[in-house]
Amino acid sequence: MKPGRLISPPGTYFVTFSTHRRRKLFVVEAYVRLFLQTLYRHRREGRYRLHDFVIMPEHVHLLLTPAPDITIERAIQLIKGAYSHELGGIIGRNSEIWQRGFTDHRIRNPQDFAHHRNYIHQNPVERGIVTHPSHYRYCSAFPGFKLDPWPSAAEAATLRAS
Repeated sequence: MKPGRLISPPGTYFVTFSTHRRRKLFVVEAYVRLFLQTLYRHRREGRYRLHDFVIMPEHVHLLLTPAPDITIERAIQLIKGAYSHELGGIIGRNSEIWQRGFTDHRIRNPQDFAHHRNYIHQNPVERGIVTHPSHYRYCSAFPGFKLDPWPSAAEAATLRAS
């Protein structure tokens, strides 16, 4: 049996999760658009602040800050669960969409934030999909995506206290 996760403290997180058996689900434009709609719906509902993202063919990287009343575990559950439900209506409910779990790293300071933002932006370049991050349509480096600024230290302290 796999040990359960401890509940993560408030903060900003770099998160990675993969499709089931690393299936290249996100080479289908309609599936990517559906994921983006899901991601932005929860952002609009105030579940988290979205700072950066990249949707690769078989995995996703996010940089986000959950709302004060939402854990990172719950935020990812909302994203993965809603997407599974929506996509299941298209490809069939018996299809596994996601690999279990996710990995996360709590952002510690502005340099750590910048490092992970750069990692997200460079992921499609490192994989040889594009030559510049702003050319990859499924990355927050592509022009036109609405993103939230990283909370200042004072704001982050207020969020933790609420």
